[in-house]
Amino acid sequence: MSLPVIVGVDGSSESIAAAEWAAHESELRGAPLLIVYADEWAGAATSQGVGPDARCRRADELLAEAAESVRRLHPVLQIDTRQLAGPPAAALAGAGAEAVLLVLGSRGLSGLRGFLLGSVGMAAIGATECPVVLVRVPGRSTVPARSAVARSSRDVVVGVDIDQFFDPLLDFGFQEAASRDARLLALYGWSIPPVVRDASALVAAEREMGPDIARRLAADLRPWRLMFPSVDLVERSCVGGPA
Repeated sequence: MSLPVIVGVDGSSESIAAAEWAAHESELRGAPLLIVYADEWAGAATSQGVGPDARCRRADELLAEAAESVRRLHPVLQIDTRQLAGPPAAALAGAGAEAVLLVLGSRGLSGLRGFLLGSVGMAAIGATECPVVLVRVPGRSTVPARSAVARSSRDVVVGVDIDQFFDPLLDFGFQEAASRDARLLALYGWSIPPVVRDASALVAAEREMGPDIARRLAADLRPWRLMFPSVDLVERSCVGGPA
């Protein structure tokens, strides 16, 4: 049996969006979907007097609601639910050890400009080695929820560093592009020291250094072109910060 796609839910709109995205991803991969809810205080009463039975019932309700929401759109998908005990980030990371992909809703402003990310998501990313996907709430963009999930023609973008290539990253990106019949954009951002960073220096650097950087990027990606000949690969090395 293939490893599942695991999605964490907590009843928020972000987690519901994540569950719907994860269901689509499960179908694309031919993998089962496991919806989980993590509770640090499972089995114990809280300071508000909420007992363990009530907390378990509420967790079951959240899981059932998420599963029912997903089943309406994906009636043939294999869906299971599970409660996890322990701090959410650690519990989700532990579950991710047995997942092909861990999916979480995004919340809170992170250092990645404009990307919504929460403390649980950040901690889970740092504690697991499986790929982690963070999903925005579709209603907060200009794209309707269904088309945001269903559109398969959008690029897969992989940020690379020609000085520190990371094979698992490229392997994941190329496989995602291949499974979606999508274009893969390999993007490398570079700059020059701030002390010489004026308009003329940037123009000169791009003219003098740009071709060599582009050649290095192409050489590093050449083996991946051979391994994934069906993927439309576009290489782009731009002057500017990686973010």
